[in-house]
Amino acid sequence: MDFDLQWLLIGVPAAFALGWMASRFDLRQLRREREDAPRAYFKGLNLLLNEQPDSAIDAFIQAVQDDPDTTELHFALGNLFRRRGEFERAVRVHEHLLGRSDLSAADHLRARRALAQDHMKAGLFDRAEAAWQALEGTPFDAEARLALLSLYERSRDWPRAAEVARRLEGGSVGSFASRVAHYECEMAEAADAAGQPAEAEAALQRARAAAPHAPRPCLLAGQRALRQGDPARALAAWDTLRQHHPAAFLLVAADYAQAAQSAGQGEAAHAALTTALAERPALELIAALETLEAADDPARLPRLLAHVQHQPTLAGAQRLLALPPQALSDDAWQALRAAVAHSRAPLQRYRCAACGFEAQHYFWQCPGCLSWDSYPPQRQEAL
Repeated sequence: MDFDLQWLLIGVPAAFALGWMASRFDLRQLRREREDAPRAYFKGLNLLLNEQPDSAIDAFIQAVQDDPDTTELHFALGNLFRRRGEFERAVRVHEHLLGRSDLSAADHLRARRALAQDHMKAGLFDRAEAAWQALEGTPFDAEARLALLSLYERSRDWPRAAEVARRLEGGSVGSFASRVAHYECEMAEAADAAGQPAEAEAALQRARAAAPHAPRPCLLAGQRALRQGDPARALAAWDTLRQHHPAAFLLVAADYAQAAQSAGQGEAAHAALTTALAERPALELIAALETLEAADDPARLPRLLAHVQHQPTLAGAQRLLALPPQALSDDAWQALRAAVAHSRAPLQRYRCAACGFEAQHYFWQCPGCLSWDSYPPQRQEAL
């Protein structure tokens, strides 16, 4: 009995000591593993900052193999694969993360977002759409809807694009009213092309309701009215466009003049175009005015000449050259020479034979590729 008690008194402290030593060994090993993982991570990060992405990927792969439970390393590796265009490998990394049962809810959402980005970059738009849709209603909701909006624009799915844009409207990412108006205008044009005027008119009304001051619905309304044989209604729509969006009015200035002739409102249109030209000089307005004037109208040459002198462009010079030579005065010829010289200057450039870098001044060393004597001394026309 004494013998057994003695061994018990010796064994208990010994077992305690062995357990303590084992725990210390495990703690040291665990601490060493935890120190090794960040070391590998920082090594990969350092290589990445030194613009060595291949070596960085190798370092991250080694770190993931040494510590497969580190989620941040997986995210870093997947993002690197995506940036390098290795989308299949990025998808595998992020799908592996999603398959882990110990992943936190926040990291699970991050992995789904990363997977959606992989599919988007890879051009797998059907998979990207499903992945982004799964993120709606999450902290990544705004990003997901913006990505879906981009997808629907690419596929020209205007109804779904308009639906997503309306849901984004009023959020923290800005206003989408003008986009909704564009989508509805696209649907109106498609309906007109399909011979569905009622649907086109309904889409146009929705566009106006979405963005009352947007120029495109007003412009499109005038074009539809002119095609339907109602030039007076077209003029009314375009008069509104001219007053509120003078820059966009240039797109239909020629049609405006033709509609005015058809509606018997040439004089009123001429006065409106003259006022618009005084406020915003443009060749489109000059061409529209000439449509409403006689060929020998004495106001044509002074008006065109004043425009070319004020805005020396090749388009203006071309219109001057279209006139009979005997109609051109000395001032007109001088304006022509000035317009051609002004338009020629940006086109004449020196071009590096090594990298194609263009410059208006001659360089002995190319600013782009730093090559010496790579500039031919003769200027070339810019394409």
